Amino acid sequence: MMPFTVNIKLSPRTLTGALNIQNKTAVDWGWQGLIAQGCHSVVLVIDPVTAQMIQALERHKANVVKVKWARENYHHSTGSPYSLRLASADVTGKIIVWDVTSGTACCEIQEYSKPIQDMEWMWNQDASRDLLLAVHPPNYIVLWNADTGTKLWKKSYTENILSFSFDPFDPSNLALLTSDGIVFISDFSHSKAPGSTGKKVYISSPYSSPVHSKPTPATGAKKALNKVKVLITNEKPSAESVTLNDCLQLSYLPSKRNHMLLLYPREILILDLEVSQTVGVVAIERTGIPFIQVIPCRQRDTLFCLHENGCITLRVRRSNCSAVKEPDPDQSVQELAYDLRCQCDAMRVTKTVRPYRMVCSPVSENSAALIVSDGRVMMWELKAHATRPDTQYSSGVSPLYSPISFCGVPLRLHQRWIPDLSLDSMIGQSVIAGEEPPKAPLQQEVQLKFLLTGLLSGLPLPPFVIRMSPPLTTKNINQYQPLLAVGTSNGSVLVYHLTSGLLHKELSIHSCEVKGIEWANLTSFLSFATSTPNNQGLVRNELQLVNLPTGRSLAFRGELGNDETPIEMIKVSHLKQYLVVVFKDKPLELWDIRTCTLLREMAKNFPVVTALEWSPSHNLKSMKKKQLAAREAIARQTVSDTEVCSVESSVISLVQEAESRSGLSQSISAREHFVFTDTDGQVYHLTVEGNSVKDGARIPPDGSMGSIACIAWKGDTLVLGDVDGNLNFWDLKARLSRGIPTHRGWVKKIRFAPGKGNQKLLVMFNDGAEVWDTKEVQMVSSLRSGRNVNYKVLDVDWCTSDKVVLASDDGCIRVLEMAMKSASYRVDEQELTDPVWCPYLLLPRASLALKAFLLHQPWNGSYTLDVAQINYTEKEDIKSLIQEQLNSLSNDIKSIFLDPEFSLLQRCLLVSRLYGDESDLQFWTVAAHYLHKFSQGEQLSEPAANGAAAAQGKPGNHLDICYDTLCENAYFQKFQLERVHLQEVKRSNYDHTKKCADQLLLLGQTDRAVQLLLETNAENTSYYCDSLKACLVTTITSSGPSQSTIKLVATNMIANGKLAEGVQLLCLIDKAADACRYLQTYGEWNLAAWLAKVRLNSTECSEVLKRWVDHLCSPQINQKSKAILVLLSLGCFLKVVEMLHSMRYFDRTALLVEVCLKHGVIEVNDNTNKLISSVFADYARTLKALGLKQGAVVFASKAGADGTDLLNELTGIRGASGGEEEQ
Repeated sequence: MMPFTVNIKLSPRTLTGALNIQNKTAVDWGWQGLIAQGCHSVVLVIDPVTAQMIQALERHKANVVKVKWARENYHHSTGSPYSLRLASADVTGKIIVWDVTSGTACCEIQEYSKPIQDMEWMWNQDASRDLLLAVHPPNYIVLWNADTGTKLWKKSYTENILSFSFDPFDPSNLALLTSDGIVFISDFSHSKAPGSTGKKVYISSPYSSPVHSKPTPATGAKKALNKVKVLITNEKPSAESVTLNDCLQLSYLPSKRNHMLLLYPREILILDLEVSQTVGVVAIERTGIPFIQVIPCRQRDTLFCLHENGCITLRVRRSNCSAVKEPDPDQSVQELAYDLRCQCDAMRVTKTVRPYRMVCSPVSENSAALIVSDGRVMMWELKAHATRPDTQYSSGVSPLYSPISFCGVPLRLHQRWIPDLSLDSMIGQSVIAGEEPPKAPLQQEVQLKFLLTGLLSGLPLPPFVIRMSPPLTTKNINQYQPLLAVGTSNGSVLVYHLTSGLLHKELSIHSCEVKGIEWANLTSFLSFATSTPNNQGLVRNELQLVNLPTGRSLAFRGELGNDETPIEMIKVSHLKQYLVVVFKDKPLELWDIRTCTLLREMAKNFPVVTALEWSPSHNLKSMKKKQLAAREAIARQTVSDTEVCSVESSVISLVQEAESRSGLSQSISAREHFVFTDTDGQVYHLTVEGNSVKDGARIPPDGSMGSIACIAWKGDTLVLGDVDGNLNFWDLKARLSRGIPTHRGWVKKIRFAPGKGNQKLLVMFNDGAEVWDTKEVQMVSSLRSGRNVNYKVLDVDWCTSDKVVLASDDGCIRVLEMAMKSASYRVDEQELTDPVWCPYLLLPRASLALKAFLLHQPWNGSYTLDVAQINYTEKEDIKSLIQEQLNSLSNDIKSIFLDPEFSLLQRCLLVSRLYGDESDLQFWTVAAHYLHKFSQGEQLSEPAANGAAAAQGKPGNHLDICYDTLCENAYFQKFQLERVHLQEVKRSNYDHTKKCADQLLLLGQTDRAVQLLLETNAENTSYYCDSLKACLVTTITSSGPSQSTIKLVATNMIANGKLAEGVQLLCLIDKAADACRYLQTYGEWNLAAWLAKVRLNSTECSEVLKRWVDHLCSPQINQKSKAILVLLSLGCFLKVVEMLHSMRYFDRTALLVEVCLKHGVIEVNDNTNKLISSVFADYARTLKALGLKQGAVVFASKAGADGTDLLNELTGIRGASGGEEEQ
């Protein structure tokens, strides 16, 4: 009979524990919806919704210091699919780019040997998605191609670079935080290294400002901080004013252009970079808990702040509801104020438990994950709940309102919507000064709160001991669970379920470090712990028998255990009848596990045991046969001969089955054997039966072996390992022995693999482990600390017949294949407890088919979320994976998808959110807003010359200011006025005043500008100029001669390099359109767009913006995606359709055409019909390629003549495939 090995499906995995201090900043939450985190040298990937670890990436040889997900702001198709790309960097300067789904490294980059300080994927241009910018200490920034590992360019700076931040509104701007200030780079480009060394500014620490030197009462803290004016200077501050740059973090604000945030332990400063000036301070009172980190949001002007006690607070910018008045410098409202709106519970901080980092979902911005040093990850979600309008706010902050639209469309009465979908569906837009607070009928006042929605906990600190539950056999197959018991240094035992990798039970059993665990059966185990020795070297021994289902723990040795020599090991016999307890300087004890009784304590002269093992042979079978025969004999005597015939054989088999079920019924005590060695290496053989112990043969020591450290016995093979690293293989049948030196020092442990006939042996040394084949007597695989891994192995065991489990000193437990190679695996091969929504894990075709299925089911009268109900030509296993994804959606989202009122436009927005598709989300947000506007017949309102435009449209119904120049002109202008008003209040020197006056002139606020110009001091060198300028501004008339003179002067100025001054003069005589043209000629495209938005009527403005679009589409700029957004904001939908079609974005084009036709914003004529039918034909081909035949038929029939051939082909296919009816 061939030996067979039973194996239960266990995928290799890594259970992780506490983090290293170097992992502190290694965490990132990607657009893909997953969190990546560094734990020692492993990179973990976590699903935040179900709080499950779905991947562990092992290839780094050193601690991971940074992880970054690739951005998703590109159009996804079969050519550029949805994929999980992640970059991780370690202490030795190595960067690895991963394909997370398959667990493989796509590219490795190594040039320098110091830890990477910061890195970021480039996201701003359509040309390449593979560019990764990294800071290599001390002072290099290097741009890498992360696909090929080639270096594109490298630039060095004079200071040590700590971190950097990209300007989200202008990709050519980059700010570097250095050890003593900030370097602003304004010519960043992926094609070549920055030419200049950047503009360097110094931060004078807020602590060194005079405000902090004099004690201020707590109530006046805010007032005092309002006076903190300048913090950014071009001169290096004197040594006494700056002790240390204790700026913890620098980030651009993604919610509004040209604003930056600086984080200090006790305050957050908001800077307006146009005037290099603090315009807002978030300060902590003296008793408050200092900040560690802050994450600014994009959708709303809010800040997630992490404090040193692990508390996350959310601060929302206060709306300025008062109209723009003459500024009063002492008015406290003239500042960007952020009100505390909610906070989560703090944690108990100890020496080993402290908060490290927080990450926030970039898609929804309403959930945060807190990474704790002990390996825990806490998922906090923001929830909004409506409050009664009459609620009194004790803090005096104004109420927050719910938004008035959902997924880009204004809410109607009784419409279904998901308030918790994202931050902008929880709270409405903040009100700009000069606007009335909204009074929309569907708006409610809301309050926010944090809810803990998930917790992922790690292993405690090492050292560990591990023991796998008894192996799977044909008899226990129905009750078997792959459980791993882990004994920890604090006395608890954790039991992990290795199929899912989740903690099954945590049992606090001992009061000191667990030294060993042995299983007594599938549901109970014995564990022992020893306290620290006293002066006499005596300890308290604890030996407990634990029942796993109930958690009941029993002191196995009763009252024994105080003040004795420590237990060295415990060994359970093969049939789980007996237990041997071996002590350090005391004879061993023999116990009966079933009755918890001491059978024998050996005599004082018993030899000292160095190693011990039970024999696998026993006489249970022969005893059972005897017992059965005796039972049958009794049965025969009591049953007459005639009845014997009628007793069916099944009865006998039932008796046998009952016998085998009870297995070790108390009446049977089978005979078992064990062997042990003494200090001289002599091998003793003892037999145990009932409570009698008989001495057997003694084998003299082998001269070639040192002191025996461990023994393993399986079948006819006995293996001995000694302290010098020798292994001795005994073949008991052939009576042969063979010694092999491993030259690896002390053999700590040897274990045979489970499974009949499986003669593999796992050997543990001080510096690693090896697997041997005892049949062939040769090594199968080896793992050595310092050579192929950077951790030290603490304990080993087999978890199945071909997989081993290792506990290591980096706090991790790894399940590995027998080859003991790295533990990365395919995510889709894992058995997860809860289904995870992540379409990125599907095959590229399948994820795009799922997207098309969710977006659009034009073949169907009603929507369905069942893939089986449609004609989808794909393999069944892929269909079932897609169905699993659909099933994992939340009930709220399912109900919205099935709602017939939920329009195609809203579906496009919702699906782009679910997919975390940055490019789609931006496109559909802008498209939805302007489609709605233009279909209502609202044109972009023209700002009046003085800039005070009437409020436009419905209350608050405008595009958020984070879309910057894509916003409506009137709203954009109001925002700029509020901003310059704030700059004016905050100005503290002549430079600031001059910048404010210039801004006011461009905005058309001439009266206010004159006041500022007249403030110039007589000692100032610009006094005369400014006075003349003030006169000029006030006396400008619209008479022909003065206009032409000024225009001539302005053009001369521009020609001679004074662009800003020339543009100001042109704006004074209402020639802003000419000013924009000059700005564009001189390459100031952003400024031209800004000026057009604030000064021109809609026709002139759209001309300026259309020239900008042509510039963005030019090959050297290649920002077509940005150009498309600008065209959407101008309502040029047909031009957008043409551009998208030429870029081969077939799905997006067809959906946009559908939506535009529905909204009536495209004029239907012969030319447009030709374009539309070609768009639909291409989309039909795309759907056919994805296997969605029904959709392809619908769009081919819409495509008219262009789709005829395709339609015939499809209907032919459909006819051939059994004439399936279209639903």
